[in-house]
Amino acid sequence: MLAAGALTACTSGNGTTVNIYYAPEDSFQSVVDNCNAQAAGRYHIVYNKLPRGADDQRQQLVRRLAAGDTGLDILGLDVTWVPEFAEAGWAEEWTGADKAAAEDGVLPGPLATATWNGRLYAATKNTNVQLLWYDDRITPKPPQTWDEMMDQAYALKAAGKPDAVLFTGAQYEGLVVIYNTLVASAGGHILSDDGKSVVMDEGAVRALEILKKVTTTGITDPSLTNSKEDQVRQAFQRGGGAFELNWPFVYASYAKEKPGDLPHFKWATYPSVIPGRPAKTTIGGYDLAVSSYSQHKPEAFEAALCLRSKENQKFSALKDGVPPTIESIYHDDSGLDPAKPVDPKGNPSMATAYPMRDSILAAVRDAAVRPLTPAYQSLSTVISKILSPPSDIDPQATANELRKQLTDALQSKGVIP
Repeated sequence: MLAAGALTACTSGNGTTVNIYYAPEDSFQSVVDNCNAQAAGRYHIVYNKLPRGADDQRQQLVRRLAAGDTGLDILGLDVTWVPEFAEAGWAEEWTGADKAAAEDGVLPGPLATATWNGRLYAATKNTNVQLLWYDDRITPKPPQTWDEMMDQAYALKAAGKPDAVLFTGAQYEGLVVIYNTLVASAGGHILSDDGKSVVMDEGAVRALEILKKVTTTGITDPSLTNSKEDQVRQAFQRGGGAFELNWPFVYASYAKEKPGDLPHFKWATYPSVIPGRPAKTTIGGYDLAVSSYSQHKPEAFEAALCLRSKENQKFSALKDGVPPTIESIYHDDSGLDPAKPVDPKGNPSMATAYPMRDSILAAVRDAAVRPLTPAYQSLSTVISKILSPPSDIDPQATANELRKQLTDALQSKGVIP
C-alpha cells in the first residue's frame, strides 16, 4: 500500500499529480475533470474513492497517515474528524489567501466543523442537515414540537392510520446524531465548549427522556433498532410511518420511485424540544483537508479550493443532492447551463432540484455541531452503545453512565474505536 502511495505521488505527463481520497459521490469525477481543465496542465487531480462506510473511510485514512504516507494530498474528512486529524498533525493549517478563500461566504455552522482551537484545518465541501418529512394526506399540518409529533402519532394510531415516528435507531452514528440534536435543541451539552470535559446537563437528560418516551409508547417501527438512513427512507415510502426524520437525499429517491405521490411529500424543519425555540439540528457533510505529508501542498490547496468552489458546490448540490456550505448558492435560481431554459430534468436549478432549500438553509443557519474533540470517534462509540436500544434508557441512570464512560473515553480509557 505504501509503495502504491509513493508511485501515485509522482509527477505525471500532465503535470504534478494531486491525489484526493474522498467518499464515493456519483458526479464528483465531473468536478475533478472540471478542475483539471482549469489547472491547464499545472497539476492533475486523481480521484481515489474511499469505501462507502464512514468508519471504513476513516480507518483507511488513519492507517496511511499514521505510516506517513506521502501519496495522500487532499483528504475528504467527515465533519466529525477534523479535530482528530488536526491534533494528530495529519492536516495542514489553512492560512493567508487560501484561508480567506476557504472561509468566503461559508455559513458559520459548517465553518465550525473545519476549525479546531481557533485555526482552520479544512475547507468546507458540503454540509447536510436532517428535516422532518411527512405526507400531507396523513398529516395536513406538520408538528412544531416533539410532544406535538408524538400526540399526532397517538391520534393516528387510534384512527388506524400510519402513525410511526421513523428515525435512525440502530447502534451507530445515526443514533448519536438524533441524540445530539435533541440535546442541543433542549439547550443542553454533552461536552464543555472546549471539548475537554463531560457536562451531561439537564438538557442532555431531557433528550434521554424524549428518546425513552418515543420508543416505549408504541409509535416507532418494530425494526427501529436495525434502522439506518435508507431503511428509514424505505419504511416511509412503503407507507409505514407518519413522520420521517432524515437527510434531504430522501426527496430525490421519493421523486424517482413514487413520482405520482410526490406532490404530497412535504417537509419542515425539525420539531423543537422547547416550544417557541427552534430546534438545533446536527450538521453532517464533508470537509477537504491538505495532508501534512503531501509533497505538493501549494497545488493541493489550490485544487481543494477548486473542488469546493461556489460553482462546483452548486453542481454537486444539483447532481448529487449534497447541500452547499456557501450561503449565496441557496439563492441562485440559474440552471447549470445559463444558456438553456431551466428544466427540472435537463437543466435543474436550486429551485427545481431543491424545493426544500429554505428549510435546509434555516436549519443550517442555527445548527448544532457534534462535540468537537479529537476523541470524537470514541465518544460516538460509547454513546451509540449506551443508548442502544433506546427503549432501555433510564434517563438519570443512563446520564450517569454516559458521564462516566465519556470521561474515560476522553482519556482514551477502555474504548477502541
